[in-house]
Amino acid sequence: MKVRTIRKDKINVVTLGCSKNLVDSENLITQLRGNDYEVTHESADAGANIVIINTCGFIDLAKQESIDTIVEHAALKNAGKIEKLYVTGCLSQRYKDDLEQEIPEVDAFFGTLDMPALLARLDADYKYELLGERQITTLPHYAYLKISEGCNRTCSFCAIPLMRGQHVSRPVEELVQEARNLARRGVKELMLIAQELTYYGLDLYKQRELPRLLHALADVDGIGWIRLHYAYPSKFPLEILDVMAERPEICKYLDMPLQHASDPVLAAMRRQITRDETRRLLDRIRDKVPDIALRTTFLVGYPGETEADFETLLDFVEEQQFERVGVFQYSHEESTRAYEVPDDVPAEVKEERANRLMEAQQAISLRKNEAKIGRVFKTIFDRKEGKYFIGRTEADSPEVDNEVLVEAKNQYIRLGDFAPVLITGAEEFDLFGTVQR
Repeated sequence: MKVRTIRKDKINVVTLGCSKNLVDSENLITQLRGNDYEVTHESADAGANIVIINTCGFIDLAKQESIDTIVEHAALKNAGKIEKLYVTGCLSQRYKDDLEQEIPEVDAFFGTLDMPALLARLDADYKYELLGERQITTLPHYAYLKISEGCNRTCSFCAIPLMRGQHVSRPVEELVQEARNLARRGVKELMLIAQELTYYGLDLYKQRELPRLLHALADVDGIGWIRLHYAYPSKFPLEILDVMAERPEICKYLDMPLQHASDPVLAAMRRQITRDETRRLLDRIRDKVPDIALRTTFLVGYPGETEADFETLLDFVEEQQFERVGVFQYSHEESTRAYEVPDDVPAEVKEERANRLMEAQQAISLRKNEAKIGRVFKTIFDRKEGKYFIGRTEADSPEVDNEVLVEAKNQYIRLGDFAPVLITGAEEFDLFGTVQR
């Protein structure tokens, strides 16, 4: 009888950047374990002799974090604490030649789509039978589901197409099978992610098919919540909202980065939409799903952004009263269209505008949270921290949104379960409540 043995090498995978990178790392870990490797994820005391760093190359801060992490592990290799160091992901895809020259301690660099080559370097086979069998590194009751790769948009500031290529949708059947596998392992909440969620299906089916996918995923037994991240406002398919209103499994939550609200800046960004068109779209979304939670992100300090442009954005945020807002400061990225014009907004002005925008949103968030006092919300519980059980409502995605804190003193809550919570208090980004039995 053939006895299966674990290889003597131990690998630690380090993930930087967004949830799409995390899914890539999870797929890599699945393949490595399928090849009998012992693998850890971001273990500080892994005892690993091989390290694989999955990098981010989105903006300057993310690139610097990736470089610092590579240099830190290169030092470990020089000190004899690890034997092999490999780098993959977006930064490696974009700057491979430069990185090879600057950090020769790295044994090999691989791009975003080079997993088979990385596995081959480790004497591992790419096992097609493991597709859809992803081992998650998040909490066991939620997972990210990447429905497509790449992007066909031409936003002037964005380097993602340079690192991830053109949009490629995954077939509905493949995604449903992966969702079933995740549900069997206890996943109750799926976060659908893509660089451009609403483009889904145009390449495979010659039409937008996100509504069909949503219906199919909502039919998967065990999945209680399905959350939508990274929709694009231009030509937004409103039929998505019909599915959201019809199917209770689809969270009344939409993450739609708008980037700006000044028409000159939107035009320079090549966003294919105006402020008034955006306003009308938001009105239609709220008409169709009145209690929807809208999350968006804005980019401040784009080349040529004037104080008047920023004030227009600030007024727009005050007018729209978004449930959730994130802010990025513009990063001048090589090979993008925006790189052709001077990065003329000083760093201190970018920071000041980002702070002003978040201060405005903080006040909005507090008002919205205070309005929830006395109401009951379905809540999923992620963890226990100190004297609190910590959960999230339908309006909140992990890591980036608000949380619900329930005192653990007189209540027991099983992590990963849903429970009704009466909101009794509120702060800018936290709610407090008690479980209703």
